[in-house]
Amino acid sequence: MPIPRPTTDVEPLIDLLPEALRPLARRGAAHRYRKGGILIEEGTHGDTLYILLSGRLRAFSADVRGREITYGLYGPGEYLGEMSLDGGPRSASVEAVEPSLCSVVTRQTLLDHIAQQPSFALELVAKLIRRARAATLSARQLALNDAYGRLRMLLDASALPQPDGTRLVVERMTHKDIASRLGCSREMVSRLMKDLMDGGYVIDRSDRLVLVGSLPPRW
Repeated sequence: MPIPRPTTDVEPLIDLLPEALRPLARRGAAHRYRKGGILIEEGTHGDTLYILLSGRLRAFSADVRGREITYGLYGPGEYLGEMSLDGGPRSASVEAVEPSLCSVVTRQTLLDHIAQQPSFALELVAKLIRRARAATLSARQLALNDAYGRLRMLLDASALPQPDGTRLVVERMTHKDIASRLGCSREMVSRLMKDLMDGGYVIDRSDRLVLVGSLPPRW
């Protein structure tokens, strides 16, 4: 559930958004969400768009047994919920993975904004195309790569070079988080990570993973 807060702290955050998004964000209502709070529930109907001003959100699906797959993690400047603005059901759930602040925009407000700023419709279409491409890439990786191949791609994409020649995985990810991103079991991730650490390819520094050299192409 959103936590109502005064909006006096919102304007500086809106100023940090991409220029095309700022006018729409100013028309929305500011809401804060606790860590773990659900903004969107898959399968429900809604007519709101969430523009993230601070924090981080996760889009995911879960089955009746509690298994999850993560579609993406989103930071400030991103917006979610646009795919249900056609009146259809929500295609995924969205939760706050840390305390987050959003500008919540209704469908009618968005339509009014597009009527006044027609160019924003192109921004919305471009966003949908990028999301569709990302979904296609994810499906391709699930279909063509084994669990280790997907893990290697995730770690490589998340790591930044360090002065000592290692690479630091910037994002904090538990084995459960990684499993939901890869579409496999946590046990599988734990086995693979143990093998990589035993082989000297990965160092676990409690709060961050460090990659030593290049990860082997196959395992």
